[in-house]
Amino acid sequence: MILTMRGRAVNFPRRPLVMGIVNITDDSFSGDGSLQIERAMETAKRHVTDGADMIDVGGESARTNRSEISESEESARILPFLDRFSECHERNKPVDEVQIFPPLLSINTWRAGVARSTLRVSGHLLNDMSAFPTTENARIAAEYGTGLLIMHSVGLPKQRHTDVQYADVLRTLEGFFETKINQAIGAGVPRESIILDPGIDFAKQKEDNLRIYRDLKLLTRFERPILLPVSRKTVIGDVLGIANPADRDAGTIACVVAGTLRGACIFRVHNVQAVVQALRVIYPIVK
Repeated sequence: MILTMRGRAVNFPRRPLVMGIVNITDDSFSGDGSLQIERAMETAKRHVTDGADMIDVGGESARTNRSEISESEESARILPFLDRFSECHERNKPVDEVQIFPPLLSINTWRAGVARSTLRVSGHLLNDMSAFPTTENARIAAEYGTGLLIMHSVGLPKQRHTDVQYADVLRTLEGFFETKINQAIGAGVPRESIILDPGIDFAKQKEDNLRIYRDLKLLTRFERPILLPVSRKTVIGDVLGIANPADRDAGTIACVVAGTLRGACIFRVHNVQAVVQALRVIYPIVK
């Protein structure tokens, strides 16, 4: 299986990719964000030094208890980071022969205006958390030749959907991805440029999330890389009784191992060093 994104290509099977999170926000749920560009650059540099294959930068928190910001403000937060992105790797060397280097760059936004203003400058992947209600973002990804991440959720972003119930969450995911993959291809995105994200914690209850982890292998039938945004998620806090997201890294590692065993190809995380080390141990055992 091959993943192509704006002139770059990644071949699977291989050790799963690690996507390091950079939040240019002041209200990140994990408390790791900052509106200061220097802080964002420091975070990105640390992620790359720790072995990140990809950096995911976003300018708005996905938290539903925070108001939306404008498209212009979101773009204004991200664009200075894009201008300086090369700083996070230009003086580095890969940690090993497997790390993707220079790292790939993911733009985390669901707004078409922000996607267009940022991808015009840089970016290999459009990380769209909107659940793809229209094909507009797919057309933008196709225009710039980037990858497109399709995440499952229900309803509009930035709104609570805690009352959603599924008769069978995996069957729902299978039907959703079948439809959305075809729509993305119809909008001009090559199948080889699509990534799937089951949307852990988005419009899902604790048992839904655990079922996804348990039966993730069912989604490998689409033969597209599966990204698991496992880091410090609410479901981990629910299982462990840990309220502070920053204290959930051990549970995050458990989810990374479970995901690796069940076919996940990319992990979006805060603690890159710990996840890279875990994958360097587990992958040679299971490959």
